[in-house]
Amino acid sequence: MFVLRKLPPKFPQSPSLLCTITPRFLCKSTNPPENPSPENPNPENPSPEKPSAAYYDNLITIAGRSRDFTTIHHLLNQRVKDGFFNTTNTFKFVTDNDDDLDQLTQSLETLDRGFPRKSAFDALIARLCKSNQIDKSLRVIDTMVRGSHGINACTFHPILNALTRNKSMDEAWRVLALMREIGISPDLTSYNSVLTAYCVAGDLSAAAGVLGKIQEEGMEVDPRTYDAMVLGACRAGKVDGALAVLRRMEDDGVPLLYSSHSHVISGLLELRCYAQAVEFVRSYEGRDRGLDTESFGYLGRCFIRRKLYVEAKLVLGEMDKTGSLLENAQTTLFQLAAVKLELGHLGKAIRGAGSFASVLFR
Repeated sequence: MFVLRKLPPKFPQSPSLLCTITPRFLCKSTNPPENPSPENPNPENPSPEKPSAAYYDNLITIAGRSRDFTTIHHLLNQRVKDGFFNTTNTFKFVTDNDDDLDQLTQSLETLDRGFPRKSAFDALIARLCKSNQIDKSLRVIDTMVRGSHGINACTFHPILNALTRNKSMDEAWRVLALMREIGISPDLTSYNSVLTAYCVAGDLSAAAGVLGKIQEEGMEVDPRTYDAMVLGACRAGKVDGALAVLRRMEDDGVPLLYSSHSHVISGLLELRCYAQAVEFVRSYEGRDRGLDTESFGYLGRCFIRRKLYVEAKLVLGEMDKTGSLLENAQTTLFQLAAVKLELGHLGKAIRGAGSFASVLFR
């Protein structure tokens, strides 16, 4: 089991002014021009009363499917001036056609300098990674490097996420090496992507190696790092180690993630430690209303999936005590199942919960 170096406690900081900055303040123009219309994206045409990011995404999609790169160029600049970020849907028109990608990247290179250009490149890379076109995303990276278009560690996050999600760990390490070659130091989020992938696989030896890299770089771990460590320990069947990590988080003043508790619950259930899973959730009861709702709800769902209806009813009672029984629609399913269970109709309980779910989530 890995041992984490003792870290100084973290203290909450006041929100940064950067949190309140919108794209409108990151571009040169301060005069809000009129928005283009779907029929003719020209600034002289009347604009909708309330333009939105989705409005611009729709216009860009229409222009992209028509291969109208001049209009795409205009819209990408215009949306930033109107205060709207690019989204994962901005470049959903992108296909496997290499010529179209080349023309698009050439158009992006002439966008307004600064945030409009950089954010457009980042959104394109994210879209390519979402469709698993990693090689093309690396081509866009090369364009950004050659043109000095503001590339940084955040630009590589979608690539690392895609590679680690596909368990392509060797390629992920090569991307980290590429970052260093072009003068960009991998940040904690980059390492967390690799760490989480190893922890999902339960490879604690490889995960310990990543933690060593993080410490060598002098970085302070964050809740996501701890969360990955808890997950890795549980996947390897070492729930006692996961509990030790949670205690370390509390000692260091690191905020607990709800997912970290879910990992421990899953780990205990895999070991058939049902009573211990209930006791674990109870041990945190009353500290955080949201955590109570999430943990009891997750535990109840796990019990029902495993057909452990008596245990599920016990969880329902605990939720009723904390007042979180009807916090969300999912917990209402447990209530219905428990009522049927009270009457001794287990089959009706399951069928009833299923039909009720179809009504809630239709």
